Amino acid sequence: MAAKKTKKEIPSVKIYISASFNNTLVTVSDNDGNTLSWGSSGLSGFKGTRKATPYAATVAVDAVVQKAVKEYGVHEADVYIKGPGPGREAALRAIKAAGVNINMIADVTPMPHDGPRPKKKRRV
Repeated sequence: MAAKKTKKEIPSVKIYISASFNNTLVTVSDNDGNTLSWGSSGLSGFKGTRKATPYAATVAVDAVVQKAVKEYGVHEADVYIKGPGPGREAALRAIKAAGVNINMIADVTPMPHDGPRPKKKRRV
């Protein structure tokens, strides 16, 4: 006889959103960093330039968060957003609409401190 599988309750999670100009990637992990669910605009059925729209980001985030809520009973989240893409604000609205309380929003977009070495001076 097979052992009965127990449903693991994880009330607090971390949601990582990477919004590029071409796609929006979403990962939901527990506080230890183990991935619970993930998805993207492309995985949600959008192709080409439609992947880069706020609506595609909303659909992707909604699918991933709904899966996490259904399987793990998620109630609240810390959100980490990276990148300059059009799906940034739409992703936050989708998380709120899914009924998950947002504890913290952090922008983790990498910013260069000094950037690459400049070109050499032009001699005329």
